[in-house]
Amino acid sequence: MRHGNNVRKFGRNKNQRHALMKGLMLALIAHGKIETTEAKAKELRPAIEKMVTKANLGTLASRRLVISRLYGLTGEATKLIDTIAPKYKGQAGGYTRITKLPRRLGDASKMAIIEFI
Repeated sequence: MRHGNNVRKFGRNKNQRHALMKGLMLALIAHGKIETTEAKAKELRPAIEKMVTKANLGTLASRRLVISRLYGLTGEATKLIDTIAPKYKGQAGGYTRITKLPRRLGDASKMAIIEFI
């Protein structure tokens, strides 16, 4: 039974799921908005919002944590810390928006756009 288990597995094992989320986070940071499936967007939202909240702290430890969570890519981490996070300095959450799109033609999966507000 799945009582209390609200993790979407996407038909992948743990390492593949984490790599998928990191890739989606990097794409969202790089482009500002991405089009993906609705389930992936809903799973990405809490992860990216926690990263923005952590980036807003401005301490050395939080900077190192953000860099480590983004595969050690300092370019994307610097963009998150220096350009994206300061826009939400006084905000306690709600940094992203999910907009639903029509279903994909190939497999009829629900699509969505996730973007920074």
